Amino acid sequence: MKEKNITVSIVEDIEEIREALRVLINGSEGFECVHVYPDGEEALDKMLDKGIDVVLMDINLPGMDGIECMKALKPVMPDTQFMMSTVYDDDDHIFNALQSGASGYMLKRTSPSQILEAIRDLHEGGSPMSSEIARRVVRSMQKKGKTAETKEMLTNRESEILDYLAKGFLYKEIAAELFISMETVKKHIHNIYEKLHVQNRTEALNKAYKR
Repeated sequence: MKEKNITVSIVEDIEEIREALRVLINGSEGFECVHVYPDGEEALDKMLDKGIDVVLMDINLPGMDGIECMKALKPVMPDTQFMMSTVYDDDDHIFNALQSGASGYMLKRTSPSQILEAIRDLHEGGSPMSSEIARRVVRSMQKKGKTAETKEMLTNRESEILDYLAKGFLYKEIAAELFISMETVKKHIHNIYEKLHVQNRTEALNKAYKR
């Protein structure tokens, strides 16, 4: 019995890219491109959940961007996997897309064979990402781990005061916020510097928040 094709929809505003992806998918065994849309609004209006396995979603669309479009589609297409296909490789776009429900994130310069491999991987339960994207995700997780580790050395009050310092509060403003004396604030800050082995506010913030 022949295995069912992986059905794919494409949301991409650049016609050349949209058509190249359609031709690639329809010309490859085991894949079928069922819909293409030039913008998020049309996708939202016409892309009903008819058993679509994977959606390739551009981020930089005219009008509604791809992340917002995906957020609107996911509740009515719970079994469909979304993969961002974009030129953006900055942390803000990556984490916004992943937190909003994307299960894959591929850059547009990805080769045709890797795109097909990523679609299959996504359909089979994986989370394909371009290697540069995966490296950024790993680096961010490592940085968060180290930040948490550093702040664990501080008491709750010290951590609270450090957060106020990070927001630019003056000692007297911190004292007013926490209903304690300025001398107490200074004592806590001295303890923070001692524990983090730093000499000043800038060094403390750089170390605690891995800036």
